[in-house]
Amino acid sequence: MESLDPRINRLSIPDQPDQLQPKVSMDQLGTFEVFLQLREGKPYMHVGAVHAPNNEMAFVFAKEQFSRRLVCSGLFVVETRNVRVTQFTEGEDTVYNYIGNTFPEEGEMQSFEVFHLNKRGKQHEHMGAVEARNYDEVLALAKPEFINDKPVYNVWVVKTSDILFNNEEDKIIWDTLPDKKFRDAIAYKASDKIREFKERQQTL
Repeated sequence: MESLDPRINRLSIPDQPDQLQPKVSMDQLGTFEVFLQLREGKPYMHVGAVHAPNNEMAFVFAKEQFSRRLVCSGLFVVETRNVRVTQFTEGEDTVYNYIGNTFPEEGEMQSFEVFHLNKRGKQHEHMGAVEARNYDEVLALAKPEFINDKPVYNVWVVKTSDILFNNEEDKIIWDTLPDKKFRDAIAYKASDKIREFKERQQTL
């Protein structure tokens, strides 16, 4: 293949590639889901994703991207391919209506983390951990454990061993992060300022 660009010519691209070539290892980064805990005792919430070569770098990227300007007390990451996802439902139809109470009794007992999507357009929220042998058993056990009168539109299930959590000593990362209330609209108390303005106008 001839080109006016010498960089293209150096690639030695064949005129008619006759077959697919295997993907080169690590030519693309993996995708990792990020979960943040704003304050102690609050549930972890899904906040987005980062691209990274491994769990450790994903944690660093997640910390820089999602916790630099937010109050934060905890963070964890999990590779997207390790997240099992149920179908989505709409309206008042909860996804647990489609999850049975029977499951295959195979596999070794291990810990799984369960996340609910409680409102369309929002993020998944961590509900808790379940000890089970497989993903089907997790859903069957989570059904009576975590559902309430509100619909659940989607469920994520992740093996606890696939998650990189921050250690207790890591929390010093966020010790100097102030609560930047000026970033919230409520901090400006616009209604109070409008009322004060109207009162001043009446006295003129």
